Order: sequence, then C-alpha cells, then structure tokens
Amino acid sequence: MSEQQQNWVEAYEFVEGVQASGPVHLQKVGVLKTGSADARRVLVLLGGREGAAGVFRHTARSLARAADDLQVWAIDPREQNLADLSAFTAGAEQATEYYLGGHYQVQDPAESLFAAQWGLEVLLEDVRRVVLAASDGGRRDVVLGGVSVGASAALIYAAWDFDGAPGYRDLAGLAIVDGGVHNAYAGAGMEFALPLDAAKGWLGAIEGGAVFENFTSTTLGFGDRPESAAVWFQLAAQHAIADPHAPAVLADKLPEGVRTDRELTNAGLLGRLVDAQHVHPSYSVHAGRLEDTGSWTDDGRTHLETVAEAFAGPRPGAWVWYTLNRVMLDLVAAIDFTETDVTRMLGLRLPHGQAIDVPLYAFQSGLTNGTTGQAAATVTANSRIPEMSLHADSDLTHQDVVYARWEDNRFLQTLAQFLRELPRRAH
Repeated sequence: MSEQQQNWVEAYEFVEGVQASGPVHLQKVGVLKTGSADARRVLVLLGGREGAAGVFRHTARSLARAADDLQVWAIDPREQNLADLSAFTAGAEQATEYYLGGHYQVQDPAESLFAAQWGLEVLLEDVRRVVLAASDGGRRDVVLGGVSVGASAALIYAAWDFDGAPGYRDLAGLAIVDGGVHNAYAGAGMEFALPLDAAKGWLGAIEGGAVFENFTSTTLGFGDRPESAAVWFQLAAQHAIADPHAPAVLADKLPEGVRTDRELTNAGLLGRLVDAQHVHPSYSVHAGRLEDTGSWTDDGRTHLETVAEAFAGPRPGAWVWYTLNRVMLDLVAAIDFTETDVTRMLGLRLPHGQAIDVPLYAFQSGLTNGTTGQAAATVTANSRIPEMSLHADSDLTHQDVVYARWEDNRFLQTLAQFLRELPRRAH
C-alpha cells in the first residue's frame, strides 16, 4: 500500500449549497468522497435522470485505487434531501414494513412548490460550491463528469456564466458518458425540440404543481409516485444483501406489472429487476442469469452484489427519489448549447460554450449508437477544447458502465488513463 493509499477515505458529507427557495435544512448537497485525502486531483461526478451518489460507489473506488493521486466526489443533488430514508438504517425487514406499509413521509407537490424553482441554475450553483470545495483554494485540480443527463449538466456547467466567471475556468477537464448536448441522445431514440410556446406551457405546469416527475416509476411498472421505483429497488437490494439465498420476501408484494409466478430468491429477485435479458438497457446490467430454481448465478460483466450495495444505501442510495421537472425542462431547453429565446425566457446563462478550453473525455456504451461521440465532436469543433478522447464499448449497457468490474470495463480503464495523463491546470 502506497503512502497516499494509507490516507484513503470513504465518507459521506454535506456541502452548503446556494440559498434558494425552501426550508433552510434543504440548502445543502450530499457528497460521497472516495480516495486519497492527499490527492491533488478530484473527479466530481453527476448522476443521470434519477442517479444519486450511490451509483458511483464502485466507479469511485475503482478509479481511486487505480491512481494514488485521485479522489472522487459523487454528488447527491439537493432534492435527495426530500427523501425519507430513515428506515433503511433499521434493516431489510423493518424497512419493508415501513415503506410498503405506507408509513414513510411522502412529498406532497402542493406542499413542495418551493422546489418548482429548483432548476438548472440552482443545480449548477450547488455543483459549483462542490467544485470549489474540491479545488481547496486551487491546491487541487478538478475534473467535472457526468453520466446521461449528468453529462449534459457537466458540459452546461462549463459554458455557464457564474456572475461573469465562465464555468470552465474552474476545471482542468471534462468527462461525459452516454449523454451530452446537441444530438447526444438521438441514437437512443430521444431527440429534443422545445419551441417557446411549449417551454412556457411546461413551465406553467411546473409552477402549477407538477414539481416532480414519475417517468422512471411508471416506465418500469412500479406505480405512479415519483419515488416508487427507488423504494422498490432499495428494498430489493437490502434483502439481497441481508439473505441472498432465502426465498424472496418481496415476491408476492411486487406491483402486478412487475410480478412473476416464478419462485425467486432475494438475489434472484434483484437480478431479475436489473437483468439485461428483459429490462430496457437504460436500467439494466449484464450481471449473470436467473436459474430455474429462482437463484441467481453471478457470472456477468457486472457483479450483482455491486449493484445491490449501490442501491441498498441507506445513504447514499443509487436513485434520487424526487426528480425535478424544472431541471429536466432546463436541460432540454439547453440542448442546443447556446443561448436562444427559450434559454433567455428560462434565465439560463450559456454564453461560454465556444470558449471552453479544457480537455474532454467522452465514452459511449451501446445505448446511444454513436451519437454521444458525434455530439462531443461537435462541441469540440465549436470550442477551444484542445483534445477530445473518445472511447466506446457497445457490449456494455448504460448501467454496466458504472457497475461492471474493472477487467471488463473499458470505461473505467480509459477514464483512469485520461485522468493520469491530464496536464495540471495553471492556477
């Protein structure tokens, strides 16, 4: 063990966020810090649509072990403070009764209208406070990265104007995965256009009470509450860790659209929920296979235990409970990576995209069929980015990227190399 690895830390802490609407106790962001306390470089990571800090536990450990001089900070956005995670510390059985018995605190949109104002500006101001804390007064270089819409937010941060200071000046590099701006999502069947009237309508709906979105819960069949999918996955992960080979406690409690008549173990149930053989690649991993007995054979590129640990929490977990509609509106509005009538109407400040001058790393799994790289190349061509490092592995799913083991994970290997070779930023 090297001298710096002896100073290894893995801690979940809070950083004070920007003062925005809402109660005082919500004005903070959680950060999972992993790696050498003496590192001179910090990689700050943003999750996707529902991605909380726990998503990056395996990624952070792997990258920090590969480089003595690196620490990884994974962000829980402020909306995760709205989640009632209290019973996950009590054990799987107690948590099951608490959450499935309806005892937990549900966020009522009518009482959470303050969060209608938590858009991209609040998110990026929060992220900037994390970036500046990571920089430690310029002692350390900071690379900002993200997965999926977290990649979009990372690029927009670089182009953002913070009271006259361009975001990219805070950074030594950018790292984006399966996302970005321009047509980054087109290969996954998602193309975005937002006319001004549509943006005004969306904004009006948010301000009228549509504060949170429930896309993931409804898409996966877990119900119509924003937090439903997050609750089910966290419970399934806790049971898979507590007693993987026992009959699945949750099997007969699952919503009708997710339930199966097959006998399952606790590990088998979690494996089925994330299995790439029958779950959309946006949410699945190659973690092995479900046996006829209902047990799980863990022989894929991703270990099921890695996924279980990420989701089980209690804090940080892997999913944000209450995804903000305003953030999604702003990200779609900023997809062209320039100021428009829509961005001006929404108060989004994007004047510095062409001036970005830090190296860019981009990775694409099989999800976007090449458009992540094409979009990154467009950003590079229209800026002062000195070098773009593009890598791909079409056999990885969108989730395998953050969970697959090192030896089968081209993302981890190539990002580690990019970070090692990145020149120090002049301060």
